[in-house]
Amino acid sequence: MPMPASRWIEHAREDGTDVLYLQGAWRLASVPALVAQIGALPALPQHRCVIDGSRLQALDTAAGFMLYSHLCRLGLAPGDVALRGMDERHARLLALVHERMAAPAAAAAQPRQALVPHVGAATLRVLHLLLTHNAFVGQVTHELAALVRRPRLFRFRETVSQFEAVVLDGIPIVALVTFLIGVVFAYLLGLQAQQFGASIFVVDGVGLAICRELSPILVAVIVAGRSGAAFTAQLGAMKVQEETDAIATLGLSPIQVLVVPRMVAIVCGLPLLVFIGDVAGIGGGVLICATQLDISPATFIDRLHATLDLSAFVVGVGKAPVFALFIAMIACRMGLSVERDARSVGEHTTSTVVQSIVWVIVLDALFAVVLQRLDL
Repeated sequence: MPMPASRWIEHAREDGTDVLYLQGAWRLASVPALVAQIGALPALPQHRCVIDGSRLQALDTAAGFMLYSHLCRLGLAPGDVALRGMDERHARLLALVHERMAAPAAAAAQPRQALVPHVGAATLRVLHLLLTHNAFVGQVTHELAALVRRPRLFRFRETVSQFEAVVLDGIPIVALVTFLIGVVFAYLLGLQAQQFGASIFVVDGVGLAICRELSPILVAVIVAGRSGAAFTAQLGAMKVQEETDAIATLGLSPIQVLVVPRMVAIVCGLPLLVFIGDVAGIGGGVLICATQLDISPATFIDRLHATLDLSAFVVGVGKAPVFALFIAMIACRMGLSVERDARSVGEHTTSTVVQSIVWVIVLDALFAVVLQRLDL
């Protein structure tokens, strides 16, 4: 049974300091009596007090929270309360209560917007994003013009290092993905062509599709998810750790030091990856034609030379630098706009991948329309 209310807490003055003696078992079941006893305490003019736990038998978090809450209403912060004669377990529990009371409250859930305001807000965010991208392009262009006037400022070693990370380390995944796409495309096309005795035309379809469309798009998407995300994460981590501020403090341009080498590496490297993708994709087509369609590799190569126009290869490789430029701009700009917290790094990295893939598809559609008008 709960102890009488008069025995839960006693107030005393010792050497000019208010002392609160806790006694009995302070548990959840006794909270009503504890509230009544603590509510009868006099004001504590010193704005500090000592809690003596030498007489305390038991304590739980509910009672500890109620005690600290009442002291806060009297104008005492938990940091103004000293503990004395407290059992180690009880002291740890009160410290835990103090820690949880000091933690910020959880953010309130945002009210859901109606459809029209939601679409309007999203439109404004996209417009703001485009404007910031445009401003970043202007900054990079200005720094490139400065490099043209003073070529010695170009960081060749950093560019080579980034080229290795983008191109050399990316060759295995690019070759694997494009090879498998060539296998799948040739197999599906061969199933249909065999019905009409036109298996040889699989060579035409594989060569044209891989070189003109599939390889550039697939390689760009792989690079966006691999190197673009890496650029944003690297620059974002540097921004969080204030390394970009240190670069600026040294009188250097963060764009020349961090952005230009990455941009040059990816613009020069993506056409090479597209060429590797062309070779691997056609290799997948050769494998399927040899094993499923009775078309020997020599026949496949002869037919490819006879039917595949050089313009298809040039168009596919020519798209790569444009895709690369957009990926580099988006990745670097998102990395340098990271706020100084780890969550922002993750959000901007995800945004980089999404934006890059969307822009690659949009640019490929524009290429298709323009090249069709030019009859290429």
